[in-house]
Amino acid sequence: MAHERVLRFLCQGCWLIGILHVPDEPLTRGVLIVTGGPQYRVGSHRQFVLLARHLAAHQVPVMRFDYRGMGDSEGDMRDFESIQDDLEAAISEFFCTMPAMQEVVLWGLCDGATAAAFHAWSDPRITGLVLANPWVRTDQGRARATLRHYYLERVRDAAFWRKLASGGFGFRRALDSFRQLAQAARQPMAQIEPLPERLYQALERFRGQVLIILSGADLGAREFMALPRRHAHWRELLALPRVRQAVIPHANHTFARQVWRDEVAAICTKWIKTW
Repeated sequence: MAHERVLRFLCQGCWLIGILHVPDEPLTRGVLIVTGGPQYRVGSHRQFVLLARHLAAHQVPVMRFDYRGMGDSEGDMRDFESIQDDLEAAISEFFCTMPAMQEVVLWGLCDGATAAAFHAWSDPRITGLVLANPWVRTDQGRARATLRHYYLERVRDAAFWRKLASGGFGFRRALDSFRQLAQAARQPMAQIEPLPERLYQALERFRGQVLIILSGADLGAREFMALPRRHAHWRELLALPRVRQAVIPHANHTFARQVWRDEVAAICTKWIKTW
């Protein structure tokens, strides 16, 4: 049986709140859960609580926490680009409260996954990353993913054609939306370092193990899936032996159904204990 305890620790003068899940016989490899924002340590439909308890039941110590401005922690709300100090404070607290722990895996969802990757390469204590539907949003990527998956699936749907035939479909509005997306998809990247490239650089610099979990019905995951199709350097990175990918068909962004959450937990537990 695992037990849980509340943690209170400082980050840049602000008190942060976390929950530590301690197995009776913990492994020396722990997991720090990095929430996607705006979100707090419990997660949608308690997914982070349930994941932490599952891992702890399999001897994996887990810590989940609220970074500054979220949940019960002090400070101003911040986005995923500005939580590196929070991650550093949480990792240090985790090792302090679990002195036998030798290494840590960062488990992140959405922009929490991307923030975890941005941080991991610089800290040798971090030996693994779990990236669930990592955030790689660009206007072009979103437009391409919507065109490729949403519109293509709509025209294959019999209900769409029945609605169109009955006059219950706003054809002109849909056509205008399609044109706008097509125009956005053709636009060149305006940023010097767009988010997908920054994530690639972070993962390329990280030397630990990487597990990427993608939801089959999530548009953000589809944007990530498009990267190796369009870019050779992404194909090479994702083909490395230290990188593993898993796709959960039909799952939504936050793995809202129990069967999806259970599959995520099982995949993570097996992966954490086999390298």
